[in-house]
Amino acid sequence: MLLSEVDTVENISKEEFLAKYFRPQRPVLIKGLAKSWEAFDKWNLDYIFEQAGEQVVGLYDNKPADPNKATDEPVEFMKMRDYIKLIQSQPSDLRIFFYIITDKLPALLQNFSYPDLGFKYFKRIPTLFFGGSEARVLMHYDVDLGDLLHFQFEGKKRVLLFAPDQAPYLYKVPLSVHTVYHIDYENPDYTSFPALAHAQGYEIFMEHGDALFMPSGYWHFNRYLEAGFSVTLRSFPSSPKRLLKMLREVFVIRYTDKIMRKLFKGDWVSYKQKKAFRESEQALKRKMERNAS
Repeated sequence: MLLSEVDTVENISKEEFLAKYFRPQRPVLIKGLAKSWEAFDKWNLDYIFEQAGEQVVGLYDNKPADPNKATDEPVEFMKMRDYIKLIQSQPSDLRIFFYIITDKLPALLQNFSYPDLGFKYFKRIPTLFFGGSEARVLMHYDVDLGDLLHFQFEGKKRVLLFAPDQAPYLYKVPLSVHTVYHIDYENPDYTSFPALAHAQGYEIFMEHGDALFMPSGYWHFNRYLEAGFSVTLRSFPSSPKRLLKMLREVFVIRYTDKIMRKLFKGDWVSYKQKKAFRESEQALKRKMERNAS
């Protein structure tokens, strides 16, 4: 992988953000953006422990999804208080995925303000994600194709970002929003995944209060370096073309894959993984031929 540093700023105006990052669809890390919130001191695991400790939450781990089950089925369930105690006391790869604040912890909505950066937020689903110090999230892009403002709290996190045009080198799985399961982004094996060596992206390290702007369709891999959590704010699709693409992703591609997975289970998953390899190998071959000509 060919990784470079993302633009990093301490403060940014709406005008500068729109001109330099939002309109050209370029990522940027805004250091300490959440620290301007009046209730910033409540953005910690202890506050969530107090407010939502009795809630039962579904947990996911680092293992590939079982082909005989739905991809969004948790591996186990636990009370929030027990989960927070676990990740604060020992290494764990368990994480909570897509915890919608408006449904499960609306009091938290009073503790932040939407940054005035010039794009329209989808305020129905500000979403929390949690992870232990061993948790990682498979390389993927978000199916709704919204622009994302992703805040990190408590522990540190490593993020890899790739623009949509880098998908041919990432071993994208057909009819899915993720890459093949067995790529280790912490120690990439370029012998097994030679196309990956040609993927150009960004490496970002996030700390408590930082915000990362991820443009629509950007691929991202998240690795929790310490126990922590994050909140993602989403925008509406910013053009009719993107809206139509989002509807196709959600209602055609996603449900076609669900039906095929239910019918053919492991055979379907295996077929898609092999096809991902073939397509990335072909993309690499075309690139090498262009470079040689």
